[in-house]
Amino acid sequence: MNPDLSAELDVLAEADERARRYVAGIGRRPVFPPDDALRNLRQFDEPLPQRGEGALATLRLLDEYGTPATVESNGGRYFGFVVGASLPAAAAADRLVLAWDNGALGHVTSPAAAAVERVAGRWLLDILDLPRDSAVGFTTSATAGTLIAVATARRAALKRLGWDLDRRGLGGAPQIRVVVSELAHVAVRKALRVLGFGADNLTVAPADEHGRIDPARLPELTSATILILQAGEVNTGDCDPFDQIVPRARTAGAWIHVDGAFGLWARASAHRDLTAGVDGADSWTVDGHKWLNTPYDTAMVIVRDAAALAESMNSDAAYSIASADSQKNLTFEFSRRARGVSVWAALRSLGRDGVADLVERTVAMSTQIAAGLREAGYTVHNRVVLNQIIASGATDAETVRVISAAQESGRTWFGGGVWRGRRVLRISVSSWRTRPQDVRDLIDLLGELRRQHRLQSADDHLLPDR
Repeated sequence: MNPDLSAELDVLAEADERARRYVAGIGRRPVFPPDDALRNLRQFDEPLPQRGEGALATLRLLDEYGTPATVESNGGRYFGFVVGASLPAAAAADRLVLAWDNGALGHVTSPAAAAVERVAGRWLLDILDLPRDSAVGFTTSATAGTLIAVATARRAALKRLGWDLDRRGLGGAPQIRVVVSELAHVAVRKALRVLGFGADNLTVAPADEHGRIDPARLPELTSATILILQAGEVNTGDCDPFDQIVPRARTAGAWIHVDGAFGLWARASAHRDLTAGVDGADSWTVDGHKWLNTPYDTAMVIVRDAAALAESMNSDAAYSIASADSQKNLTFEFSRRARGVSVWAALRSLGRDGVADLVERTVAMSTQIAAGLREAGYTVHNRVVLNQIIASGATDAETVRVISAAQESGRTWFGGGVWRGRRVLRISVSSWRTRPQDVRDLIDLLGELRRQHRLQSADDHLLPDR
């Protein structure tokens, strides 16, 4: 065997063995790394070597000091940032795609990737029950997807107004107005800022007590408007009332974009009524690495007008002409990995029933956690329609102390936030690995921490003045 090939296979085998050990240890390490592991990260702070240290030595360093300092977001006790653990089929497919090492701009660089991603796009429209002739671009995140969708929307709106954006640019162009919820996700606001829609130029739609845009207070819409709605508000999990808002927006001629990073997956389950009417929109974004449990760096932008998307994102050159539905003409990236393959693997391995079970099971566990928190004396601020729980203790100080203690315990990890002026625990249940015992442990831990806080507060109150 070629010595170089033999050495390469040895490195891959070593990496595979170390990855297998990592996965086998899920559930037996702290969810957030301890202080000694964090201190050991200084081992990476070295000068650039003059002579290479070699592949095996480099891999061993990464595993020895990197692995202990990872967050176990690939486990069942992680409830932060609405992300799920990678499904075995999706993770394995990603490993194979890395071995292929094909650029996936289209058929010419990887016939296999192009074929699989085309099927994945078709399946995605099917399981989400969105217009079947829509274009699907596999991109990195909902943020990137929103950039793509809004750029396409702006170009299409200007085209209707007789303005050629490709030739004339934005200088002197008719004004396009953007309407967003007062609770629009930061990723949406970031995408708008990058595209030149300043905060002072956005029209803000008021939200109700559930975090949904209030149809009675919806601002005026016109054909020069881009309206951005939400399927899954990041705190409450609730969805905008699409069935009331979308028909009005369509009558006005506005472009409707839906930020459906995680909430759009409700359409693949018994909870699809929460998204009734969402299929009337013009574009949608949805993540794979959230509720579908694919590896990170996997998301989809979906546009009803396939030609509008392909024209907006076209990157054909004299040396690289591809079909309109090639991924390089549907997303930002020219050089891109075949991230849609893990979506295909997840959908094929789970099937329609498996996706529904994943969504419905995690929603049921969210409801159970909310009930346990109420019983422990917490105030739950949302009605828990999907996989999000926001709750607080008796005071902001108690809430902050509980969050900090829970994170430091190593038994779980979730974040905090602010809801209507109150500090809250923000718990997301999105992982296929989360089991009933993980839910019981979380409820028990939060009950213990609240009792400890109250005892500590009572002791502090009894201390004599100094």
